[in-house]
Parts: sequence; C-alpha cells; structure tokens
Amino acid sequence: MQGTVDGFTYGLVTPVAAFLMAALGAALGLRCTTRSLHATRSCRVGWLALGSLSIGSGVWTMHFVAMTGFTVQETPISYDKPLTFAGLAVAVVMIGIGIFIVGYRGATRMALITGGTITGLGIASMHYLGMAGMRMAAQFAYDTPLVVLSVLIAGCAATGALWAAVTLRGALSGLGASILMAVAVTGMHYTGMAALDVHLHLPPTLPSDLSAVLSGDRPAEMIGPMLVGPGCFLLLAAVVLLFDPGAVTGEPRPGHRPGDHRDHLVPQARQRPRNGPHARDRRPRSTAREGTGRARYR
Repeated sequence: MQGTVDGFTYGLVTPVAAFLMAALGAALGLRCTTRSLHATRSCRVGWLALGSLSIGSGVWTMHFVAMTGFTVQETPISYDKPLTFAGLAVAVVMIGIGIFIVGYRGATRMALITGGTITGLGIASMHYLGMAGMRMAAQFAYDTPLVVLSVLIAGCAATGALWAAVTLRGALSGLGASILMAVAVTGMHYTGMAALDVHLHLPPTLPSDLSAVLSGDRPAEMIGPMLVGPGCFLLLAAVVLLFDPGAVTGEPRPGHRPGDHRDHLVPQARQRPRNGPHARDRRPRSTAREGTGRARYR
C-alpha cells in the first residue's frame, strides 16, 4: 500500500524555520572559518573546530525542524535516538574535514573542490542517516536520479559557500555565503524528500492506538535536543560579536599585517614603503656613483 506523504503539513512554517536554522549555523560556522585565516596557527584549530560544530549542528537542527512538517497520513512516525545522534556526529566530522582542508590549504581550486565535496557529502550523509532513523510501519524506497541530484546540490552549493567565505570580505559577502550554504542544506533536504516513496505494511487488525505498533521516541520528545542547537548558536554568536567583531566583517584584527598567515591564499608582491627609513633603498644602485665627498647622479 502506498503511503500518503505530506512534507509541508504546516505550510511554509517549517521550511522557513528550517532555512533560518541552517543559515544561522552557516553564518557562525563560515565566519569562524574566515576568522581562522587571520589567526595564528595555535588558534586556527580552535576557530575551525568551532566552525565545524556550528555548521554540523545547524544542518542537523535544520533537518529535524523540517521533519516536524513531514507526515504519512496512514501511520505515525517515531525516531531512533542512536541513529539520530549518529547523524549529528557524521555531519560534524565530515563537514569538519572539508573546512579544515580549506582553512589550511586556502582558496586554491583543488582545496575548494575537495573541501566542498566532502562538506556536501557530510550534509547528504546526515540527511539519509536521519531518514534511516525514522521508525514507522512502512518501507522506504528512493528515486536514484533525485538522490544523486540532492547530493550534487549539496556539494556545489557548499563549495560556493566555502569559496565566498575565504575569498570575499565584508558583512554582506558573509551573509551571501551563509544564505548559499543554507540553500545547499535545505535544497538537498527537500530534493531528497521528493525522492522518497513510502510503502506501508500495516498489520491486518489495527490497534486503537497506532503508537503501539511502533517503538522509539515520539517527535515531541525530540523537541528538547533540537532547541539546544539554536540556543548554542545564539550564545556563541553573541560571544563572537562581543569579543571579536572582526569575525563578522572578515577584516583582520587591528595590527594584523596582511600576508602574515595568508601568503598561500592571495600572492602579493612585497614592496618597500615609499617613505620612511628604507625609502632610500628604492633608488636604483646604477644611478649613483661614489665620488670624492658627495654622490654624483647621471
């Protein structure tokens, strides 16, 4: 029996809320990635780790906010906790690998392609692992072309977001990168959900309470863990804005000399200052001749 699937039970409320959660996590995570480019090597690991946790948690939270609007008319849905939180771990680890590659290798073509691909695979892996954690009296089937398309959407948009985060500067560019990452997450999610078919196999005699058919935690019991992610995002964002405003605009800290830690990202010609104690060194040696008492010029 084919199940009647509705991914928008509450209309646009859940898609919009899910998109905002993904954008919030991406905004914090990508700003941390940008900030790491201006940090010392000892601090860079911390910034990149914070960025990985933020984006991974945002992806995970977005998924379950969106899933509150997913229903199958003929059967209730519950979730398996181990698989649910395993999806969070997979997202953080794989997204972390992609961010660390870009954070240390810079905005090179190979680093962006590799990091973006791994980040996109992390987003997709979290989604389909989360779907595997659903418990209902039904069997899932996926349309392969749509599944492949969902993974491509995640990988391409994640690559673009990482490129914008490490090459562009300013609050507007950071906002654009965050929106692009949120598009990657939500686009991948709803494309993957469009690929889903639900085949029911309910028992011949249905109990009065369909929840007796299923094991696991009810969706209402997952609200607490879902709210932890957004709360952490807001707290971390407040701390970053309070103690390190440069992380928002992507500008270096006062006193930071461009090129100290980013020579491998944007090659720049080193030139001596026009004025100052070294200005005389800019004069070509061939134009001066040493004479008796003073220099003569051609």
